[in-house]
Amino acid sequence: MDRKTKSAAAAVEDSAAAVQKLLTVSNAPPGEARSLERAIGSQIRQLRRRLNLSVADLANAAQISTGMMSKIETGQISASLASLQSIAAALSAPMTALFAAFEDQRDCSYVKADQGVVIERRGSKVGHIYQLLGHALGGDIAVEPYLITLEKEAAPYTAFQHAGREFIYMLTGLVDYRHGDTVYRLAPGDSLLFDSSAMHGPEALLELPMTYLSIIIYQRDRP
Repeated sequence: MDRKTKSAAAAVEDSAAAVQKLLTVSNAPPGEARSLERAIGSQIRQLRRRLNLSVADLANAAQISTGMMSKIETGQISASLASLQSIAAALSAPMTALFAAFEDQRDCSYVKADQGVVIERRGSKVGHIYQLLGHALGGDIAVEPYLITLEKEAAPYTAFQHAGREFIYMLTGLVDYRHGDTVYRLAPGDSLLFDSSAMHGPEALLELPMTYLSIIIYQRDRP
């Protein structure tokens, strides 16, 4: 191989390496692509058949169209958290039952704008609204992404405390946020990553209403 050919080959290798670096971005190892939608659909179908329900019966009970229910069962669409919650309730099963047999599958949770499930977190106060934006369906690590809104009647609360790590990204408003012995002023665009086993929470609500993204990551308890 002459020098010119070697140079061209090296350029191709460098280009391929650069592309691979862009594809991976982080140091996390690549994983095998799998269809979570098909896995969830198969589990729903199994649970439905155990109850001797037709697709139409389950659709009516979950207040979902028969066509959509059929597509969910065949993995043609990615169901929202609200839809999966309704289906689980109609099956008289916990939501986790829809994923229990497929914990080795890659997670994928799709939530359209303004369709996050509104929940009450332990210790939450009046005026603190939590929308769950996704759900880690399996594995040893749990991930809970929330869109948190503090309305005008919200009060400061710095006694949140739980296992794991939490990441906060401010979207609107202004707050003095306490973590342990330190207070951080957070404005739109600011972020905070911390050990959530220390007491934390908004100490001074300077501009309301405010919204911020909160992502909580922790190790699941295994029996």
